[in-house]
Amino acid sequence: MKMSMRVMAGGILVAAGASLGFAVGEVPQEPGGRAPVVVVPVTGVIELGLAPSIERAIREAEAEGAAALVLDIDTPGGRVDAAERIGDAIADAGIPVYAYVNRRALSAGALISLATDGILMRPGSVIGAATPVDGSGERASEKIVSAMRSEMRALAEAAELDPAVAEAMVDEAIAIPGVVEEGQLLTLTTEEAVALGYARQVDDLDAVLEVAGAREAPIRRHEINWSERLVRFLSHPTVAPFLLSLGFLGLIIEIRTPGLGAPGLVGVLCLSGYFGSHLIVGLAAWTDLLLVGGGVGLLAAEALLIPGFGILGVLGIAAIVGGVFMSMLGGLPTAADFSQASTVVSLSLVIILVTSWALLRRLPRSRHIARSGLLLKDATDREHGFESARRREDLVGSEGVALTDLRPAGTGLFGDERVDVVADSEFISEGESIRVLSAEGYRCVVRPVRKRSRPAESGAQG
Repeated sequence: MKMSMRVMAGGILVAAGASLGFAVGEVPQEPGGRAPVVVVPVTGVIELGLAPSIERAIREAEAEGAAALVLDIDTPGGRVDAAERIGDAIADAGIPVYAYVNRRALSAGALISLATDGILMRPGSVIGAATPVDGSGERASEKIVSAMRSEMRALAEAAELDPAVAEAMVDEAIAIPGVVEEGQLLTLTTEEAVALGYARQVDDLDAVLEVAGAREAPIRRHEINWSERLVRFLSHPTVAPFLLSLGFLGLIIEIRTPGLGAPGLVGVLCLSGYFGSHLIVGLAAWTDLLLVGGGVGLLAAEALLIPGFGILGVLGIAAIVGGVFMSMLGGLPTAADFSQASTVVSLSLVIILVTSWALLRRLPRSRHIARSGLLLKDATDREHGFESARRREDLVGSEGVALTDLRPAGTGLFGDERVDVVADSEFISEGESIRVLSAEGYRCVVRPVRKRSRPAESGAQG
């Protein structure tokens, strides 16, 4: 188990390094010594896998001394916690970061745009409609809406913009005379955003460079690397149940067959991939991983030290399920997140139970497994194995003598053969006659032979 935990920790560190560390070190500047402008596409739904990619883009841009970083935004929104993580990375950036709203920056896209040093909007674009919603499209809980409203207000105040406009993008209860009526959620067009001082209108990316003060700067477009694609794949809700199932099945088999073998290695790699990817994207925390590790330790103690199914087993299962469930919620979980986590955990449990049942039912009777030597039958031939002793059914009914006291096990003599025997019920003294009742595996069960005494003759002799 110690080696398995080391391998798991190593796998997580390798996964983290693959996603976050390949960009470490300085990147050469463009020919001619001109500082480039890095353009990062922010398209489609914003999910947690996007945050590490943008963080890497900012680090690389800082390392190569980029003149600015431009987020090319066209998104309907996405996860609020992912947008907050991206916003934090933008706030900590050592270079100017601009938002180029290329069609739409809605919901989480509006939050990311407000976190930048300036919003530049293409004609015909929109920004706003930032009310958090759940998986069914309904308004999220007041707790999440309040957090989003405060976040937008803080960003607007930091940029010296009217905070009421930012709040009206989140809460339809806020009315601004001449801008939005109560009961309507605020979404601004390019012209409206410019009129309110929230954005500047630009025609294309060249105009963005001019605003950024890098008109002649070369453009470098940020690309997602293979490790980030791998992390997004491993953290996908469709892949997660299978990683969890294979991981825990491997550990279960390894616990039942001590020693680090193929099942344990596969289990550790699958769980490392699952938890490593979820740690990187920000869904899981180290506390979740420690909770799952503690649950596995309790199950191992139940299986190896205290056989049976008691309190340790119940606590172990509860810790594992709880840790896995929390590792899929993120920082601001919605009803959709809870539903998705429940689905993944339930599907994983079904896969584990069905697979375990199938293995226990079919493997012992499998000829292929028997020939491989992983599981032995009750009896094998000379080429594949041996029995400790053959069943002596030929001795059933035979009578012999106890060579030792049978209390209850000992040795009996049958003809010229010494045989290990065990008394059926009572202790038998050395030298008593015994009879074999049954042959059970390697032992013979015996009972004493009680001979009837002859009746005494009556009368006297003269």
